[in-house]
Amino acid sequence: MSLDFGLLGQKVEEDVRLTLLKALSMTSDNRLNETVLHETLDKFGHRRSRDYLRTQLAKLEELGAIRLEKAGTVQVATLLPPGLDHIERRSFLAGVRRPSIY
Repeated sequence: MSLDFGLLGQKVEEDVRLTLLKALSMTSDNRLNETVLHETLDKFGHRRSRDYLRTQLAKLEELGAIRLEKAGTVQVATLLPPGLDHIERRSFLAGVRRPSIY
């Protein structure tokens, strides 16, 4: 059995995007800046660059899951209804890992 690294990379990206949406959903106003999100990814085993994080945030914005705003030199992400619907399993976004039911 061989390991498909392309598929592995895709699964990692899907998990990163889910982790970002979950982090946003845990705040009172569904917003976090990229510094906090970067630290969150690291805590969940996704040690990646800030550029990688920004690429994933841009993908989530493209999917309509979040809105990005500039605040000085950082971006602030806000969870939008489609992103919350994904977290709450009401509908699903392509390219984002489905949350577990437990």
